[in-house]
Amino acid sequence: MRTLFALLAAAALLAAADARLGKPFTLKEPMTVAALMSHPDDYVGKTVQVKGSVSAVCQEMGCWMELSNDAGQKIRVKVEDGVIAFPKDATGKNATAEGKLSRIAAEKGKKASYQIEGTGAVIE
Repeated sequence: MRTLFALLAAAALLAAADARLGKPFTLKEPMTVAALMSHPDDYVGKTVQVKGSVSAVCQEMGCWMELSNDAGQKIRVKVEDGVIAFPKDATGKNATAEGKLSRIAAEKGKKASYQIEGTGAVIE
């Protein structure tokens, strides 16, 4: 009986553990999606660490995810195919991602957008 209880407890701990993907973080503290998106040009070309809610994940290869906040602001985290695969069921979970912020040129009639070229992430 004790063995069964120990196995169940270990399984529960593993299920509750954070999914750590890619390289370890280099920055100490994450910023919010709102803080990043309030002045994104200040961070272009720099390493950023952002925390938010996962609002979408690539369902093909897990090569990108979107982090968002309650105000509807979003930032896409794109990773190199095959290096990191975001869990396809991560939508709705909280996550922190780190990588270099890049600016994507505006298409006709649209504003420029931004994405993080991700190097590491933690899905809670």
